[in-house]
Amino acid sequence: MQCQTVLPGTECTFWSKQGCAYLGNTCQNVLEECQGCDRIVQGTIGQVCSVAPSPKQKWAPGLCNMATHRKVEIKGLDAKAVNPLKASKKASAKKK
Repeated sequence: MQCQTVLPGTECTFWSKQGCAYLGNTCQNVLEECQGCDRIVQGTIGQVCSVAPSPKQKWAPGLCNMATHRKVEIKGLDAKAVNPLKASKKASAKKK
């Protein structure tokens, strides 16, 4: 259904026949961590997230999984271990 309060005309999974079913009956404003994200839109209450009604809950475990302005650093994938025996077999198979 479409939101009728914060983002009128926008599809919302929390909107029901009784109104907004989210906690507090409304979306919440974005946090400082959200600044720079492409998902921020201007609503009737100020800046809100277009995909999450509560930015505070999205940032609670660390990095928001919907953030477009920050990237996750993956550690430990720099060097791939190569088995020398398998590498030599592959090389000899290519020569044939």
